[in-house]
Amino acid sequence: MKNTYFKKVAVACVATFAFIGIHNSTVEAITHYEVVNVDSLVDIGQAYGPIMNELNQENNQNDDQKEIILNKPDPAVEQSTETKVEEPAASEPETAEPEMVTPEPAAEPAPATPAVTISTQEKDLFARLVEAEAKGESYEGKVAVATVVLNRVDSPEFPDTVTGVINEVVGSAYAFSPVQNGEINKPASDESIRAVEEALTRQDRLNDCVYFYNPEIATDTWITTREVVKTVGNHVFAK
Repeated sequence: MKNTYFKKVAVACVATFAFIGIHNSTVEAITHYEVVNVDSLVDIGQAYGPIMNELNQENNQNDDQKEIILNKPDPAVEQSTETKVEEPAASEPETAEPEMVTPEPAAEPAPATPAVTISTQEKDLFARLVEAEAKGESYEGKVAVATVVLNRVDSPEFPDTVTGVINEVVGSAYAFSPVQNGEINKPASDESIRAVEEALTRQDRLNDCVYFYNPEIATDTWITTREVVKTVGNHVFAK
């Protein structure tokens, strides 16, 4: 009865090791040993001591192999943990700024070409006549008097030069009273000179007027019968 009890204890211990799965090799190792009949715990220790020592050595060796396997670095992990050096993104080419084009200054309008070409001496005579006839009048009035002189140059009824028109004699007197009374010999003002220059461009021909007079002091009744085109200041311009 006693031997049977110890046998059962020994078998139970072996079964327990197999159940908890210490290692597959452990179970295989146990199966290679024969069951020994023992009568006491001391006998069990003596019988199975070498077996347990061998199993422990195998388990330790297997644990070392497991530890080595567990500690072995995973190539995939190493590759993922490698420091990736990102290449700098290619910078876009800088857009060249459009060149600032400095606009050229607008060309000043060329002075109008005179419709009538006269000499410097004749121009001086012309300006002195305008000064004498339109003294005290506005600049517009001076330009209008100079325009009448030029309209006469163009008309077939009058001389064809500025000097000829200014010095024309009608009947027993000069056509222009300043020539008659000597006022034409006085120097012209800057305004009269500019008025002559503007009239020479012929921008406004006053509807081809060839007469002008001051109705307040005019003594010739015939001139008052002419068609009036425009009045500038004290002068009436007619054709």
